[in-house]
Amino acid sequence: MKNYHVTVNGVTYDVVVEEVGESAAPSPVSAPVAAPKAAPAPAAAKKAPAKNAGANAVKAPMPGNILKVNVKPGDSVKKGAVLCILEAMKMENEIMAPADGIVATVDVTPGTTVATDAVLVTFN
Repeated sequence: MKNYHVTVNGVTYDVVVEEVGESAAPSPVSAPVAAPKAAPAPAAAKKAPAKNAGANAVKAPMPGNILKVNVKPGDSVKKGAVLCILEAMKMENEIMAPADGIVATVDVTPGTTVATDAVLVTFN
């Protein structure tokens, strides 16, 4: 048997692999068990927020391209309002406001390519 650490989508799993001979029947496979998470980065290493950044950030749920931006700084939005359209895997995903608020910053423009957790819009 061999032990491996496998990371999938940012989650590390401890995996045990058993070598099976030609005549041996395969043994049942159990679900992977999450390994303990690494310690968070020290506070000093974190990026300082922008001067005009809002208190609440709306982040990209997945990597993709911004097709359309429906808001601008200063706009008042209600919970569920579509802030922008993110194209990912040939699908258009509506990025909605998680709460009522005033848009502080819009950090993307149409055509921008974003990574997972990239800040799209901030609110006050």
